[in-house]
Amino acid sequence: MPSDIKIPALGESVAGGQIAKWHFNEGDFVKTGDILLTLETDKVAAEVTAESSGALHIGKQAGDDVEVGAVVGQIDESAAAPAAKAEAPKAAPAAAPAAKAEPEKPANVTEFKVVPKPEPAPVAKAAPAAPEGRITRKKMSPLRKKIADQLVTAQRTAAILTTFNECDMSNVMALRSKLQDSFVKKNGVKLGFMSFFIKAVVEALKAVPQVNVRVEGEEIVQQHFFDIGVAVGTERGLIVPVLRDADQKSFAELEKDILGYAAKSKEGKIQVSDLTGGVFTISNGGVYGSLLSTPIINPPQSAILGMHSIQQRPVAVDGQVVIRPMMYLALSYDHRVVDGKEAVAFLIRIKDCIENPARMLVGA
Repeated sequence: MPSDIKIPALGESVAGGQIAKWHFNEGDFVKTGDILLTLETDKVAAEVTAESSGALHIGKQAGDDVEVGAVVGQIDESAAAPAAKAEAPKAAPAAAPAAKAEPEKPANVTEFKVVPKPEPAPVAKAAPAAPEGRITRKKMSPLRKKIADQLVTAQRTAAILTTFNECDMSNVMALRSKLQDSFVKKNGVKLGFMSFFIKAVVEALKAVPQVNVRVEGEEIVQQHFFDIGVAVGTERGLIVPVLRDADQKSFAELEKDILGYAAKSKEGKIQVSDLTGGVFTISNGGVYGSLLSTPIINPPQSAILGMHSIQQRPVAVDGQVVIRPMMYLALSYDHRVVDGKEAVAFLIRIKDCIENPARMLVGA
C-alpha cells in the first residue's frame, strides 16, 4: 500500500514553501531516512526524508509551491528493492591479427607511387541559430520574495537615515596578529575581525541604549539583551543568523558560533529559530570589496552597522600624514526612534572600541 509524502510543519510562522529539488527520480527505490527533496521557505531550506522504503512516485515537481501538510508524492511500499547487479566477466582481449607478409618484389621492377588526390576544402559550417528570445524567466524563490518584502517594508515604514565614520584598523590588526597563534592553539578557531565588531556593537548598545529599541505599533520597546545578527550571503540569498547573548560570550565563543552558522548555512540546515529575535545587525560588505554603502535596517530592529573593505589611505596623525589601514563605517537607523545625536555617539563608540581594542579585552 502506498504511503503519502507530506510537507511537515516547519515552524509557527512558516506556512509552506517551494520545492527546490527532488533528490531521486520517478520510480527510484528509496529507503527509510533518505532525503527525498529540499524545500525552500521564506526563511530556511528544509529537507523532507522518507518515512518508509519503496518505489518513489513524484506528485509535485521542482518549482511548485506547496503548503504544510500537502501531499507531494507517494512511496509504494510493496515494491521490492532492486537486486544487486552481478558484474559480468570481462572478455579476454582478442588476439591481434597476424601481419601479412608482403610479396617479394622482383629485382628489376621499379616501384612507382601514385600521387594522392587532394581532398576537397572543408565546407564552412553554418553558425548556430540564435536562441529564441533574449531573456530568461524564473520563479522568485520564497526566500528572495521574503527578502524583497522585508526591504520594501523597511523603506516604507521606517525613516531611514545613514551616518558615516571611519576607523583605523592598525591596532586591531596588530593585536590579532600578535595573539593569533596562541588563540588558535587554545581555542581551535582563528581570531577574526567580526568578533571585535560584535563586541564593539555590544559596548555601543550599552553606552547608547536608545539604539537598542524596536517599534511595536505606537509603543517603543526597550531591549535589555544583546542578541546580535550577522548578515551572511548564501547561494539562496541573504540570511541573518543571530548570536545569542553576545555580551556574555568570549571572543572564542563568538568565533565558534560564526563558524557553526556558516557550516549550517552551507549544509542547508539553518533553522527558523537561528534567524529570529536579533536586536541589531552587522553587515560586512567589505568581504565583497565594497568601499561604502548605506545598509537597510532589518525590521523590527532600529539600526544596522555596515562594515567595508580595509584600504591603505593617507591620514593625519599627530600633525603628520601617514598611511594607515582604514575602514569606512556606516550606521543606518530609524530616525523615528533614534535621534542623530544618539546615532553619531553610537558610531563614535564603535570607532573608539576598534581603534583601542585592548579596552574591550579588559572591559574599560
